[in-house]
Amino acid sequence: MAASAGRRESSYTALAREVRSQILQGRYADGQRLPTEAELSARHGVSRQTVRRAFQDLVAEGMVYRVPGRGTFAAPRDGAYLRQFGSIEDLMGLSEDTRMEVVAPLRRQVDVNAASRLRLSGDVVHTVVFRRSHEGAPLCLTVVSVPPSAGLALSSVPELMAEGSTSEVTIIGLLDTLLDAPIAEADQSITVSRADAEVGGRLGCAVGHPLLRIDRLYRDTKGTPVELAISWFLPELYSYRTQLRRSVT
Repeated sequence: MAASAGRRESSYTALAREVRSQILQGRYADGQRLPTEAELSARHGVSRQTVRRAFQDLVAEGMVYRVPGRGTFAAPRDGAYLRQFGSIEDLMGLSEDTRMEVVAPLRRQVDVNAASRLRLSGDVVHTVVFRRSHEGAPLCLTVVSVPPSAGLALSSVPELMAEGSTSEVTIIGLLDTLLDAPIAEADQSITVSRADAEVGGRLGCAVGHPLLRIDRLYRDTKGTPVELAISWFLPELYSYRTQLRRSVT
C-alpha cells in the first residue's frame, strides 16, 4: 500500500483534513454541531458541493455523523484511537493529538536489514525508538531507522537525544523540514504479529499478545529512501482505516 503526496490535493480533501484536525484538537466536543454547509462554504471560499463531499468523507471514517434537518455533529469517541490515513500529511498529523516518548534515544548502529531496506551502500543507520500515546494510553511502539545523513540532521533535535523526553513531533515531520528534499511518498505493509518481551513491556501487554505491525518506508521527491518506521500497535486501542476509490475513466 502506498501513500503519496505527489498529486495535488482536491478542495474537498483539504477541507476534510482541516475539519478533522479541528475535531482531533478538541475544538468540537463529542456531539457538538459543526458549522453548516453554507457557513463552511463562505468561510473557505468553496462550493457547497465541496463541503458536502468533505462531510461525506468524514462520515465514512467515523469522525462526524449527520442528522437530517439538524446538521452535522462530531461523533462520540468510543475509547479506540481512530484515524484515516490517505496521505503523508495525514501521517504528519499524528502530532495533533498524540505524544511521542523516547524510550531509546537516537544512536548510530549497525543494522544490515534496515540498511538494506533503505538501499544504503553500508550497514550503518541511525535509530530511535519511541512510544506514542493518546490521552495517556500507549498506542504503539515504533523503531525508526534513517540513513547516516538524516541521522546527523536529527541529532540537532534535543527531544530525540534523551530517554524519557516527550514531544508532539513526528519523525517524518522533522525530516521534512531538515532534509534538502521533502518527503513525497511511503510504501506501507500491514501484518499481524505477537508481542515479544521488549515490545510487551513497553506497551504494557503480555508476551504473545496480538499486535498490528505496520512498516512504512518513506521516500523523498527524488525517490531516495529517507526513513524506515516499524510500529507495533495495540489493536484494542487502535483502529486503522483507509479509503479506497474506484478510478473513473
